[in-house]
Amino acid sequence: MDKETAGQVPAQSAPAKGFWPEGWWKLMELRIGIIPLPVYILIGVLIAGFVATGKVSAEISMAIVVFSFFGFTCAEIGKRLPVLRNIGAAAIFATFIPSALVYYKLLPESLVKMTTEFTKTSNFLYLFIASIIVGSILSMNRKVLIKGFLKIFVPLAIGSVAAMMVGTAVGTALGLGTRHTFFYIVVPIMAGGVGEGAIPLSVGYSEVLHQDQGELFATVLPPVMLGSLIAIILAGTLNYVGKRYPQLTGEGRLQPDEDDEMDPHQEEITGKIDVTHIAAAGVTALTLYVLGLMCHRLFGLPAPVAMLFIAVVVKLTQAVSPELQQGAFVVYKFFSTAVTYPLLFAIGVSLTPWDKLISAFTLPVLVTIFCTVVTLMATGFLVARRLGMYPIEMAVINACHSGQGGTGDVAILTAANRMQLMPFAQIATRIGGAITVTFVLIALAHMV
Repeated sequence: MDKETAGQVPAQSAPAKGFWPEGWWKLMELRIGIIPLPVYILIGVLIAGFVATGKVSAEISMAIVVFSFFGFTCAEIGKRLPVLRNIGAAAIFATFIPSALVYYKLLPESLVKMTTEFTKTSNFLYLFIASIIVGSILSMNRKVLIKGFLKIFVPLAIGSVAAMMVGTAVGTALGLGTRHTFFYIVVPIMAGGVGEGAIPLSVGYSEVLHQDQGELFATVLPPVMLGSLIAIILAGTLNYVGKRYPQLTGEGRLQPDEDDEMDPHQEEITGKIDVTHIAAAGVTALTLYVLGLMCHRLFGLPAPVAMLFIAVVVKLTQAVSPELQQGAFVVYKFFSTAVTYPLLFAIGVSLTPWDKLISAFTLPVLVTIFCTVVTLMATGFLVARRLGMYPIEMAVINACHSGQGGTGDVAILTAANRMQLMPFAQIATRIGGAITVTFVLIALAHMV
């Protein structure tokens, strides 16, 4: 050993990082929606195995896994399409691809049966709405809440009247007939969805006109679904417009120069939040919904609407602590992130008949529905500017008035990336729909 090398310690090369565990961890961070890629592949294999054995259980754990797999798959396809991803393709695909798969019998019957059974028996759509509404309301500034609830009725009412006039005029000009256009195309669009809109509307028509309720329901259902689809596309388009022209949007806030106490648009939950507050907020949200059910039983008020107003009262009276409000925000963020697309998949399979949707694909009907929805949203956009509100937010709320009930609200707000508007959307859908159906049935009864 020479003098130059004497006393030198041989350099130790850094150990090469192998695939396990660092490489595996990186693989786990690749996700389809929120599902890690290895877990996603495992779920696919497991679903195929259960389908091959001939039975898929409708227990909640199985339902969550299946809905997540298909919901996030459809959404991921929509998110990766050029142009279309900017106009709500994720929400559209998550809802309508499953519907088409069921109609063309491309989805295994065992999966269809499990999805339909679980969705209709568990009614977990209202679990989602309860969590979103309570979380949204409790995270709002009290002044914003008061002003917003009062202000949205003006553009909503003006938009409804304008949409009825324009839609009826367009349908009449295209040869559909004034009476048919108004009662069977325009009104169903703004009736509040299927359960709260199309069904009571068809029952009312049946009693007034002495016609078969089933046939009338089949007539009014396609405009409800197509109106919702167009509203989803336009809401997604408005989200894109908002990114190009930020002065037109509050990114989920209704009015300028007013901030939420907690920002529902932030990507991460910051700060330390006791898990007991999150759990307490979840139980509180469900309790308010159950209270809404009792109001429905006692007074006939729809449970989501009753829950909405109760939550507003709770917020305005400061009946919950700031810690509980933070917990409610986490509940809101969890459901909007993790449950939206699985829910849309379940809705598409069990509550969205593809044949009813495509039966209305005639040019005059499509043009009439399009003009109705565009007028409703455009009026909200224009009136909002005069009232000192963000035009895009108000247009999205008006779009929910033409949606497919609660399911439409979820899809429209998802496409618009403004789930925090759910409380206002529920007013537009439930109350706006109920008022529409009531006044139209009164008018029809006087015409007969």
